[in-house]
Order: sequence, then structure tokens, then C-alpha cells
Amino acid sequence: GSSSSSSSSKASSDMDALESFANLDHKRTKRTGFPEAVFSEGKTAAQIRDILDDMAHHVNNAVENGDASVAEKAILATRVDGKLYEEISAMPLKNGTITYHETANLISMRASSLESEKGSDNDNSAEAKERNTVVVACAGSTDLPVAEEAALTLEAAGCKVERIYDVGVAGLHRIINALPRLRDPNNRCVIVAAGMDGALPSVVAGLVTVPVVAVPTSVGYGAAFGGVSAMLTMLNSCAPGVGIVNIDNGFGAAALAFKFVNN
Repeated sequence: GSSSSSSSSKASSDMDALESFANLDHKRTKRTGFPEAVFSEGKTAAQIRDILDDMAHHVNNAVENGDASVAEKAILATRVDGKLYEEISAMPLKNGTITYHETANLISMRASSLESEKGSDNDNSAEAKERNTVVVACAGSTDLPVAEEAALTLEAAGCKVERIYDVGVAGLHRIINALPRLRDPNNRCVIVAAGMDGALPSVVAGLVTVPVVAVPTSVGYGAAFGGVSAMLTMLNSCAPGVGIVNIDNGFGAAALAFKFVNN
């Protein structure tokens, strides 16, 4: 009796601590089709740890009840630098394990109930995933953090991702050489991350039949204005079928692409 009362009291205490700074939206995936993620800038390591652990607890309950979609199992924290990750990883987690993706500055968490699911996709779901590929392209290597944030977010949500990197317009032959991959019939959307002049999304949109999600990055010299120049170029694209998200917002690009693919 006392041990049960003690564990119940501890769970209540943990919930009270979490609710002092966060009000998690566990039903977002069912309501909108795409999961909530932790935007880590401005949060402490302890806050991020508590949020991730609570999200994993929710996934564990959903899996136990047979009510967890693939996207709902995605647990992510964005904008995590190496120092912040070290602080988080030094803290105990009850409901799963975390992996740090250094290039993307992103943490993914695998709920403990999913450990036995590795390689469990059946043939039909694997074929469906193949038919709903999203291409993630970027202009230069300095755009990689944003492109990888998008790619890893999509993969966590159950999408197949084809990466086409370092194909900026300064060497136009590179994107032309990538045309067979861009035009693969399994591709349903292309995300393009670019800084500097931000011209690559327009070029890609003029070559493919699927929607293009453009992500301006904060890469460039003074007059790039931290990505504003690239964003304005993309907003003024003369190629139809381009949607633009905010500067450096790889996660937002992934969410939009996911909805294109799954509706």
C-alpha cells in the first residue's frame, strides 16, 4: 500500500512540476495530423527533459492501448546545441531514450514501448511509404542544418526522404544532374532550403510537377539580412507552386510537406 501511494505521489509531483511551465498538446497529431515538437531555445535542460519524458509517457500509453499512429510516435526537440544536449543527456529519463543529431541541432526520442517495433513494417506499409517520398534539397553545405531538421522530422513522422544536397544555382549543372531523382514518380513534394540569393526553389519549381516548399536560410553576407533577402526572392518566385515558410524553419517545412503527402 505505501509503495503504491509513494509512486502515485511522485507521479503527481512530476505532473505538477511540468504543468508549472508547460501545457502539452498531446492530441495535436489526431487533430491536425502532425505532432507537437519542443522548440528548445529559451528553455532549460530540465524543462526540455521533463517535456520529452512526458511526451514519451503519452506515446507509451497510446501504444499500450493500440491507438498510436506513426506520426504520433515522433518525439522531437529542435534548436538544441551541443552544450544543451550534454546537459539534457546527463539527466535520467523514465520513458524512453534520446538520440542527438548534431548537424540538425535536433533531439529525437524513442518511447520505451517502441523498442520491440524495429523492422516491423509490413510490405504494404513499406510500399506506401516508398510511394510518398519527399525530396529534401539544399543549395549549399551551410544550409545543411535547416535541410536536416526538415529531413529528420519527416523521417520521424514516417516519411521516406530522398536527400539532394549542395546543388545551388552557382553550378546549375548540379540540379540538372539531379533531375531523375527530383522527377521520380514516387516523389510527392520537394523541400528546398537556400540562403544567399534564394533562387534554387524557383529553379526546382520550374522542373517538377509536385509542390515545392521553400525554406529561406540565414546564410549570406550583409545584404542577405539574415535570410530576408532569400525569403523575398522566394516570395517573388515566377514559378508557380512554391510555398514559403519562415527563415531557417526546417520543422515547419516538414510539417507542410507531410500534409501535402498525406492528404
